[in-house]
Amino acid sequence: MTCYGSRLHETPNIDALAASGVRFTHAYAASPVCSPTRASIVTGRHPVRVNITDWIPGSHANIPDVKFKQIEDRADLALNETTFAESFKTHGYQTFFVGKWHLGSHETNPTTLPTDQGFDVNVAGFHAGSPAGGYYSPWDNPFLKNPDQEEYLTERLTKESISLIEKRAPDKPFLLYFCYYNVHSPVTAHKKKIDYYKAKAARLFKGDTPVIAEEGFDSSTRGRQDDPELATMVSAVDDSVGEVMKTLKQQNLLENTIVVFFSDNGGLSTFSTNHFGPTSNYPLRAGKGWLYEGGIREPLIINAPQLQAGKVIDARVVSMDLFPTLLDLTHLPLEPEAHVDGKSLLPLLQGKSEQLHDALYFYYPHYHGSNWKPGAAIIVGEWKLIHFYHYSQVKLYNLNHDPSEAKDLSNNFPEKTAELSQKLDAWLDNMHAQKLQTMTAAEMEAHRLEIESKQKKSLLKKKTP
Repeated sequence: MTCYGSRLHETPNIDALAASGVRFTHAYAASPVCSPTRASIVTGRHPVRVNITDWIPGSHANIPDVKFKQIEDRADLALNETTFAESFKTHGYQTFFVGKWHLGSHETNPTTLPTDQGFDVNVAGFHAGSPAGGYYSPWDNPFLKNPDQEEYLTERLTKESISLIEKRAPDKPFLLYFCYYNVHSPVTAHKKKIDYYKAKAARLFKGDTPVIAEEGFDSSTRGRQDDPELATMVSAVDDSVGEVMKTLKQQNLLENTIVVFFSDNGGLSTFSTNHFGPTSNYPLRAGKGWLYEGGIREPLIINAPQLQAGKVIDARVVSMDLFPTLLDLTHLPLEPEAHVDGKSLLPLLQGKSEQLHDALYFYYPHYHGSNWKPGAAIIVGEWKLIHFYHYSQVKLYNLNHDPSEAKDLSNNFPEKTAELSQKLDAWLDNMHAQKLQTMTAAEMEAHRLEIESKQKKSLLKKKTP
């Protein structure tokens, strides 16, 4: 996005949202992958607490280099969790869900849909984390009717959202939770914009895309945001934001509506040594799946009539904070027993506080297709520690002086390293986090052979005419 420094992407509507609202520079997703963060947003509880620590269903079935058994976390959001939709519904709100849900499969458990978690209406939300049929219709989505003509998914979801706003009961307040499938893979150009962004990328950039080697991790990160296809996907989201804001204005709702723009994980930028992702989070390190800043630091914009336009907040905040913040901004009572891990951002928004969290914790004990291997992290003040369990390494960074996390300071500050390691371990124990179980040598070898067999069968299938 332009307001966060992109040269290629053009986001005039999101920029306008930030200019008339409040923009956060250090907002974090609770996880570097989607489902855990989405659970944290709707519940105000840490992914460890709701026991959704990986994307659903999660698997390391195609990852050969594993040392730990797969942690079996939940495959859906428990019905006894209180969501912000349930809370707002209790207070008389109409509640609408549109887009990506990815918090359980209705095929294996019929009570895992948005309508089972407080939403009156569900459009397009089911188990899939990416568009099951692609971004162009037909979508293979049981909760979204296919059009007669080819249509881009983001445009359709925008129309559905606008329709809900226009046809709402005018005498009742409403909550619309609009979750784009963009910009999730598969990267699929919005055809209306591709020629423009190809030409722009050709003007801006010369030579091959730079590659950043992730030293010691056998991984590579895209070093430049220069993919025109992904740029069209971002542009489609921006167009949607513009259309929704236009509708709110036409409905005379702008002066009485809160709009929040946020993401569930960093851009996919990092893969194996000879391959990298479609986007770049530079100068932040790595991307989706990783506990480096590129995987967990997100754009966050809050636009509300009572807030100071154009305000920028540098305090560190996290996805669990959105639930209590929305309650506070709508003058509803907080529910601390529900959103136990979130804090209302209202003191920051009103300039009454400079920081809310003494520490932020992250636990991603899974293997991921981005080449991430199990680990955990903690941020306290300017310091960030990452424990790489697979590599038996602990690294320490000073985010104020080194936001790119380029220099490991663990040997320079052994006392700080020990302090944060102990604090992280104590938090995991207090949260009753599932612990990693080491595979035996025989189990590791059997897993490796199974992967090799699958790869050979796949290659043979491709060669067979």
